[in-house]
Amino acid sequence: MRFKDKVVLITGASRGIGAAIAEAFAREGALVVINYLQNETAAAEVSERCIALGGDAWALRADVMNAQAVTEMVSEVLAETGSIDVVVNNAFRSYRFNPDTRARFQELDWNAYLDQFEGAVQGAANICRAVVPDMRRRASGSIINLSSDLVEHPVVPYHDYATAKAALVGFSRHLAADLGPSGIRVNCVAPGLVWPTDASRETRESLREQIAGQTPLRRVATPEDVAGPVLFLASDWSRFMTGQVLYVDGGLVMR
Repeated sequence: MRFKDKVVLITGASRGIGAAIAEAFAREGALVVINYLQNETAAAEVSERCIALGGDAWALRADVMNAQAVTEMVSEVLAETGSIDVVVNNAFRSYRFNPDTRARFQELDWNAYLDQFEGAVQGAANICRAVVPDMRRRASGSIINLSSDLVEHPVVPYHDYATAKAALVGFSRHLAADLGPSGIRVNCVAPGLVWPTDASRETRESLREQIAGQTPLRRVATPEDVAGPVLFLASDWSRFMTGQVLYVDGGLVMR
């Protein structure tokens, strides 16, 4: 299996996209570290599914926005496994993709932007700061950050969320340039609307159908659709790719 004996840390992996990514890596034989914030039961269930799929799994609680908690989590993983080969920064601040209740620009204060920025960028930066020394030591590693196609195509103007994801893309590209000489790759996966997830459960059906109608592949993404591109960027198949954004939205954004 392609990721046998590889250690993969996935943040926010107790549900939705993160859980689908964890299970996809497990199918390929990886040891998956399932980071979660609150739902221990859900994380344990994902861990059980990963083991049943042929991989190994370990659920660890840590708030990715707490640098000390992240350092302790990564130190625990390294002490137990000896390495972290792949990091998937999937965790983000709680958000609801509801076009009817979203805050309009005039209703948003700067703290709303900061809240999403901390979830998207500070969380990823904390994880990267903790794992990069080991990756540098081994001159190897792949970091994948989850962005959004809303950065390129604001089909619904979710100002605070999409602005934070745009910042995450910038962070990722500069990190890719910085870490490339050390053999570490940094890329982004940018899904469109993904359904069903907790974040999209309030997205009304008529909007989902509208987006699907504008999409060349004529549907919106599922969590499982996002997992394949993440595994590609983590694998040797993409060994000469860094600083890139893969759009996973059925062709809604074409670059």
